[in-house]
Amino acid sequence: MRTSRNLLAPLVVGLVVLMLAACSSVSVRTNYDPSAQFGTYRTFALAPPQGVSMAPEVKAALKRSLGVSMAERGFTRVSSADADLYVVPHVFTQDRVSVQRYTNVGYSFGGWPSAYGGYGFWAGYPRTYTDVTAYTQGTLVLDFVDARRKKLVYRGVAKAVVGDPRTNAENVREAVEDIVYDMPGS
Repeated sequence: MRTSRNLLAPLVVGLVVLMLAACSSVSVRTNYDPSAQFGTYRTFALAPPQGVSMAPEVKAALKRSLGVSMAERGFTRVSSADADLYVVPHVFTQDRVSVQRYTNVGYSFGGWPSAYGGYGFWAGYPRTYTDVTAYTQGTLVLDFVDARRKKLVYRGVAKAVVGDPRTNAENVREAVEDIVYDMPGS
């Protein structure tokens, strides 16, 4: 019996990690230049963000999380004159509309079952429901540019729904961690 517990514990931990990862509110995509020599890059400099302005706490989260994530990968932040890589953030927002149409939402001809017994519907009740949601989508693009060759070598693109500054800062932190984690080499 003790052996089955020892085997079950890693499985449970793995499932919890997968469930938490599925709850992420930030989607990240990355791409890189396969000819770039990522093992030679050791230093970086952060350029000022391009695009829409960010709240001070969001800008601070970007700077802080980039510094921590890059340090974990063995990079040192330096002045732009001494950097192997320039990290150039671009920030955009776009107003979006989501339209979801639901048909046959579980109603049957006999009504809807419940703990109080089934109940019926009025004549002509709608069998199709439409949900329209307006929201603002934020996009963070991190370009990693070879400082010597002035060539883009790695790009991370993160998207999330824009909310209050605290939520946005958390989304930026998560996005930066994921983008830097996916970077090849080092």
